[in-house]
Amino acid sequence: MPPAPEKTTEQPTAFHSPVAIGARLIRSPDIVTLGFKPNFQDYSLSERAMILDAPKIYYPTAFYADLFNVMGKMTFPSFHTYKFALDKIKQTALFQMFGIPHPFTRVFYGRRQKRSILDYFEFPFIAKKPKGSAKGNHVYRVEDQADLDRYLQAGGPAYIQEYLPIDRDIRVIIIGKKIRLSYWRLSKGDCFKTNLSQGGSICFDPVPEKALSLALSTAISCGWDDIGIDIVKYNHRFCVLEANVKYGTRGFKAAGIDYKEMLAGLVVKNEI
Repeated sequence: MPPAPEKTTEQPTAFHSPVAIGARLIRSPDIVTLGFKPNFQDYSLSERAMILDAPKIYYPTAFYADLFNVMGKMTFPSFHTYKFALDKIKQTALFQMFGIPHPFTRVFYGRRQKRSILDYFEFPFIAKKPKGSAKGNHVYRVEDQADLDRYLQAGGPAYIQEYLPIDRDIRVIIIGKKIRLSYWRLSKGDCFKTNLSQGGSICFDPVPEKALSLALSTAISCGWDDIGIDIVKYNHRFCVLEANVKYGTRGFKAAGIDYKEMLAGLVVKNEI
């Protein structure tokens, strides 16, 4: 039998400061960050009261975002933001359903479907790990059959996308329902990836209004309120490459913006 819970005389206390679980706001003195504990009973009585009484929980983590959604409790980021994090398959399906411009992409399951990849794509094309990858990792330019065979050895669904010969894209960061930062990402040398973690660089040349409008409308349509949207221009049109919940903050630093201070200010002023 499990041990009996320890008796405690601690009493729940009323609390009115913003409450967070994830570590994004941990250094803000105006926000109480409780930390992630998968066993809810590991929170103290007063901490449980804070969580249950708070009208909104900030950065609830993917684990608690599901639970708070069931309870009808508001979170930031939204429940929908967490549901599509690091899931390229779901993102692509959503883009297709909403008619959001997106590079031609198909997902192939099982050996029979994977044998038909070359019926839809010509070399070179892009192959990605469909779930759990970020920062440009597990993204491959497939030049020939040998490259394709190596990619398919990993197993699981094959996420295949047309190759766009570009040397830059646009990162637009949306927090709440407003664009907080946008910039160009330039690839390094002959590398096809623009990710900063892959050697890409930041450029603050003006970003076209059409790209900004596409990013904002995409985030709003998809229910994402803390997101980095990647936009590419090819053949005179803009399209959405993907959305990143765990976006980096180096762009804010390059722009002279203290990201954590800005974010905490938005929370304290109830703007998000």
